[in-house]
Amino acid sequence: MRFLITAGPTREAIDPVRYLTNHSSGKMGYCLAEAAVHEGHSVLLISGPTSLDIPHSVDFLPVECAQEMYDAVKNQAPYADAAILSAAVADYRPVSVPDRKIKKTGERMILELERTADILGSMRAEFGFSGILVGFAAETHDVENYARGKLERKRCDMIVANDVSRSDIGFNSSENEVLLVYPDRTEFLEKAPKAQIALQIIERACRLAQGKAPSWRTADPFHA
Repeated sequence: MRFLITAGPTREAIDPVRYLTNHSSGKMGYCLAEAAVHEGHSVLLISGPTSLDIPHSVDFLPVECAQEMYDAVKNQAPYADAAILSAAVADYRPVSVPDRKIKKTGERMILELERTADILGSMRAEFGFSGILVGFAAETHDVENYARGKLERKRCDMIVANDVSRSDIGFNSSENEVLLVYPDRTEFLEKAPKAQIALQIIERACRLAQGKAPSWRTADPFHA
């Protein structure tokens, strides 16, 4: 199978030296890419800025901001058999970005923000993606309920949900503990190294693919 995997945070510029971002380290997404390669699949990894080494034997596409990730996924999604969107993409970005550093003047500064494009929500209707679609839900409370709502709204085959309010899993941790939320059930994956969790997610994605018609391509999309 051909996997498209997104990872890491995005950076939304405030001015030439400042940006909005989040605590995502990219570890989970990079582990997913390594796991897919380990299982014999081809992988395109689209990643926001991280300090991680690029996994061996993957095609790698670096991006900076949410719009760049949106454009990259839109261009490459039609060629993938499965997409796992684990990146922590910014929900908002500054409306305007000056070309010079904002100087410190008053006691307060107000930033006007606008919504970024919804990558996961665009996969089915806008991008026409018909393969296996796996999204991530990083929540601080009501994890399963929010994940199930996301599953239905974004028309995913599976949502990987975890509680990022815990310091021992999730962001910047080498371990994770997740719920796999499907349309008809929920599966719990107990706390384990992210590399092990990633292998289980890839396995579940492959199982889901067995129930769908194959969408193999004759061209090599990740070098197109």
